[in-house]
Amino acid sequence: MPQGYGIVGLPNAPFDFNSTSTPHRMTKTHRSFFRVMLPRLSLIATTMLLGWGVASLFAAEKYLEQSKFDAIALLAPPPLPDSPEQAADLASIRAVFNARTPEEKARADQSARLSIFLFAPAIGPSFQPGRYPKVETLMQNVKDSVGGIIDQPKNHWKRLRPYLVDPSLQLGKPERSPSYPSGHSTRGTVEALVLAEVFPEQREAILAIGRSIGWDRVLIGKHYPTDIHAGRVLGKNLYNELMKTPAFQRDLAAAKAEVQAAQK
Repeated sequence: MPQGYGIVGLPNAPFDFNSTSTPHRMTKTHRSFFRVMLPRLSLIATTMLLGWGVASLFAAEKYLEQSKFDAIALLAPPPLPDSPEQAADLASIRAVFNARTPEEKARADQSARLSIFLFAPAIGPSFQPGRYPKVETLMQNVKDSVGGIIDQPKNHWKRLRPYLVDPSLQLGKPERSPSYPSGHSTRGTVEALVLAEVFPEQREAILAIGRSIGWDRVLIGKHYPTDIHAGRVLGKNLYNELMKTPAFQRDLAAAKAEVQAAQK
């Protein structure tokens, strides 16, 4: 009688696979093995399924298709190098940069992080990490949706940062991306408009912080004023497109419901 090889790790035990006269029977060794291993295999399978489910639940979702949004056509070009407009833009940033206070610099350094919790002073002390997970998911998806679109005009015009034109404006680490439009101004505008939908009673204070996030970049020499203004235009248009998107509207409604439930 041939020996049964069975499952890897199962000790060899007589097991007649060729018998036609008697039913296949499991030995005590087989039964002991399955009593021990089946619960373990079940646990492994359950863990894998749960892992896949969690990964799916928290997977980032992009609300906007980059190929369908033409930021280059939307925005006017930045001032040309060596033009009177460029000279005026450079004079403006020099004046703002040199007149900033230590408090303004500290605020600008803080806002450069682009955390949604920069809006906590407007929304209130309850706006903290982990307090509103659906709001955080919504805002992360918004961030992921607009990043590539912001890069379109930046990489198209490739405007030099102010400190590359005037080294006296150098402060902190240099930025890797071109200057126009300001990504911080764009994101600050989009995030402010979305959060104002979720927390409508704090709308004006939220929008003020969104504007400040952009302007802070002039204070520390990272952007020209025209970069900031272009970012606001782009941010408002991105928000308008988000509001037309069913997936965004679904998550926005869930975020609003989460906040309303927490405030009861």
